[in-house]
Amino acid sequence: MFLALREIRHSKARYMLILVILLLVSFLVLFVTGLARGLAYANISAIENMPSNYYVVQGDADHTFRRSQLNDAELKAARAVVGDKNATPLAVQMSTITAADADVKADITFFAVDMDGMLAPKVIQGEGISNESQGSVIVDQKLEQSGITIGSTIRDQASGMSWKVAGFVQDSSYSHTPVVFINNRDWQEMKQGVGQGAAEAQSVPYNVIALHADTGQVKEITGQLDNVEVITQKQAISSIPGYSAEQNSLLMMIVFLFVIAAFVLAVFFYVITIQKTSQFGILKAMGTKMSYLAWSVVGQVMILSVASLCISLLLTFGMNRALPESMPFQLDASTIILTSCLFVAMSLLGALISVAKVAKVDALEAIGRTGA
Repeated sequence: MFLALREIRHSKARYMLILVILLLVSFLVLFVTGLARGLAYANISAIENMPSNYYVVQGDADHTFRRSQLNDAELKAARAVVGDKNATPLAVQMSTITAADADVKADITFFAVDMDGMLAPKVIQGEGISNESQGSVIVDQKLEQSGITIGSTIRDQASGMSWKVAGFVQDSSYSHTPVVFINNRDWQEMKQGVGQGAAEAQSVPYNVIALHADTGQVKEITGQLDNVEVITQKQAISSIPGYSAEQNSLLMMIVFLFVIAAFVLAVFFYVITIQKTSQFGILKAMGTKMSYLAWSVVGQVMILSVASLCISLLLTFGMNRALPESMPFQLDASTIILTSCLFVAMSLLGALISVAKVAKVDALEAIGRTGA
C-alpha cells in the first residue's frame, strides 16, 4: 500500500483524471439504480406493502389480478384451510376520477377490500371507513398533490358514482397509479351499475383472494380447487402490467454501466502498467515479491474506486434532496451496500489485467531495456 500511495501522490494529475471518470460512472450507476428502485416502488408499493404472502387467482389469468375472476365458493374453500382472518377477497379496477373542487382528472386503481380484514388500509391522515359506510373512500397521498384533500368529492367516470375522501394512506400505488380503497358494499354497487345486472355482479364479486399461509396450506388449497392457481407475492408483483419490461430495461442499463466502469479502469491501468514495465522489472530484480507488486496495483484501484464511490454517494444524496417529490427515486441502505460492493468488485476485476501484465514482466529483459 505504501508504493500505491506514493505513486498516486507523485502523479496527481493522472490519477485525478481516473478518479473523475470513476466518479461520473459511479454517480450514474447509483442514480439509475435509485431511479429503477423508485419506479419499481411506484409500480408495486400497494402489493409489496400488503401483509399477505400468497394470492389465489384464476388458472388462466396469467397471474394478472385484473384478468382473474373468483366467487364465494373459492373464498369459502380457502378460509376453511387457513382461517377467516388469513383469507380475504380483493377486487381491482383501473379507472379515471375527477374532482370538481380540485379541477383534476387522474388515473387511479380501485382496491375493494374488507375494511375489517388484513388488507384494510392504514390511514395516516383523516379517518378510516367501515364495511357498512357508503359513499366514502381512502386514497393514496399522491392524490393530495393534485389538489384533492380530505372532504373532497371524487367521481368515477366509468360508473358515475361519487365518494367523499375520508382519509389518506401512504405508499400505495399500483401500476404507477394511486390506489383508491373502497369497501365491498360500494364495490357491489359500482359493478351493478356498469355490469349487466345484479346477479352477474354477485357471481363475480372480486378478482383474487389474498392469503397469509404456509406452503402446506397452499398445496391443500390448490388440491381442493379446480381452475385456480396460488401464486407468491413475488409472482404477483412480476405480473403487474409493465413492471418486468420496465425493470429489465433499467437493469440492462445498470449492468452495462458496471461493465463500462470495469473496462475503463482496466484500460487506464493497463496503459499505466505498460509505461511502468521497466520500474516493475527493477523492483523484481531487487527481490520485491510479486504479491507486493500486485497489492500495489490492487491498492491503487481500491483507493480510487472507494474515493469516487464516497463522493458519488454524497452527490446522489444531494441530488435526491433537490429532486421534486413527484420524481420516483429511492435508495435504501441494502441497495446502497449492494451497489457499492458490486462497483468495487467490478473495478477490482478490471485491475486483474494489469496484475497479469505485472506478473509477466521479466526482470532481466526490463533491466536490459532500461540500460539500452
